[in-house]
Amino acid sequence: MIFPIAGVNIAPTYLIAVGFAVGVLGGFFGVGGSFLAGPALFAAGVPMNFVVGTDLAHIVGKSIVAARKHRTLGNIDIKLGAIMVLGTIAGVESGAQFIQWLKRAARVEWVVGPTFIVVLLGIAAFMTWESLSTLRKQRRERGRRGGHPAHRDHSAGAFIARAVHRISLPPHVSLPVSGIASVSIWAILFVAFVGGFFSGFLGGGAGYIRMPCFIYLLGIPTHIAVGTDLFEIVISASYGTVTHALKGNVDILIALVMHTGAAIGAQIGATLTQYFVGLRIRMAFIPLPLIGAGMMLHSLLSGHAAK
Repeated sequence: MIFPIAGVNIAPTYLIAVGFAVGVLGGFFGVGGSFLAGPALFAAGVPMNFVVGTDLAHIVGKSIVAARKHRTLGNIDIKLGAIMVLGTIAGVESGAQFIQWLKRAARVEWVVGPTFIVVLLGIAAFMTWESLSTLRKQRRERGRRGGHPAHRDHSAGAFIARAVHRISLPPHVSLPVSGIASVSIWAILFVAFVGGFFSGFLGGGAGYIRMPCFIYLLGIPTHIAVGTDLFEIVISASYGTVTHALKGNVDILIALVMHTGAAIGAQIGATLTQYFVGLRIRMAFIPLPLIGAGMMLHSLLSGHAAK
């Protein structure tokens, strides 16, 4: 099927399958799924500026479906998500403007692609260390207690969040849904801006950045981090879609075809989170950035040979 806006010929079944897979993973891990959808679109021959904008467009609908499901499960901290809006929008616009500058310089692929790979590898490496350290600690606790550890969602990286909570820069807010007594609003806005920037720069909802930041920088429990991240993705991806559409970077037909599979997958993924503890969700997340980095590296080195 020819998609005239992006100027590519892609089988609709391929786009539906990618959308479904990304929907399941996004609903389960609380991410937009651009670490897989982006490389998959690029491998199919979609130009990089359209990869970024179109991925954002398809993510909006899927994230709404998944966020509604997580809301019914009690996994969304609305107060946290509302505070992050301004930082997210500012970050998305900054990232989108950077993409426009790269597009004018004709260097989009060879800046966005390598950055994408480095970010994903860094996330995978840190989460591997944290998950293995947490698992070892839980096993030691089981040995001492003769049963299960007391803290089912304990993280070996919790010392980072404790340091962030000690930041004295006012104003401070409490997040009772997330079990946080006090945290500087500037720490929340920083996480929002970083996530928004990567959303506008690399495409997608940037959940692959924001979800780990929720857990390791702000100390949000994993299940609430998943749901709240999806809530925030709806905001960042919606704004990113509009700003990229105005800049001519969105093929809405590709996005709609992908959404037919993504909407179903998102419901399945969100439902599955009920059956896994936080550590297991984090451990299962680790291979996904590696897959996305591998797909992007293959596409960069071989052109669009994978299409």
